[in-house]
Amino acid sequence: MSNIILNCYVVDDSSIQRLAIVKMIESHPNLKLVGEFSNAVETKAAIKEQNVDLIFLDIEMPILTGFDLLDDIVEKPGVIFVTGQTKYAFKAFDYAAIDYLQKPIKKDRFLYAVERALLAHKMKTEMIEDRGEFIFVKSNLKKRKVYLKELKYIQALGDYVKLITDEDSLVVLSTMKSFEGLLPEEDFLRIHKSYIVNLRRVEKFNSKAVELDAEVLPLSRNRKSQLVEALSQF
Repeated sequence: MSNIILNCYVVDDSSIQRLAIVKMIESHPNLKLVGEFSNAVETKAAIKEQNVDLIFLDIEMPILTGFDLLDDIVEKPGVIFVTGQTKYAFKAFDYAAIDYLQKPIKKDRFLYAVERALLAHKMKTEMIEDRGEFIFVKSNLKKRKVYLKELKYIQALGDYVKLITDEDSLVVLSTMKSFEGLLPEEDFLRIHKSYIVNLRRVEKFNSKAVELDAEVLPLSRNRKSQLVEALSQF
């Protein structure tokens, strides 16, 4: 794992504690400090502009706690909590924390926590690679990665399109024609003026509708022959 570099934030309202963590990060070959903050409010704004791999996060801070910050983040990075209190340890792992360091931080515990973070990052990366091809789309002012095999269908919404995936739905500023051009034509087909489907997810169809994952979508009359031909490849 020596070639892995984790971009890190340090978030702590104590300048002394921040400095201590920053020094340890700067001396570690697998860590790169890209930001340090005295409160969760500034951190929340920064994450919208730049995602990071790992946050060393204090819990008790003014206005927003460390837990509040994580509640507001959709795509959560790895988190190592750093706090002077032991009472939050159980709650910390409800947030899938990589580790929980108690102040003052000992060097050997810091190194152990980083090793866990590197392993977690490696496992996550390998899992993502197994998910196949993907595209990036911009939704809610953030770039989002969408894996094509998890994309069930696309629906037209005026000047926007709505992407329905296995996990959630995303609204993207785009026309259907433009978005159709981003997708591999062997796997996706426009079956109606308002719908594009993932052909691999189609379960049933008739002359009027296509069914996938218990959802029924309209099928245009002039698209049926295209659908039959496209599905024959599978």
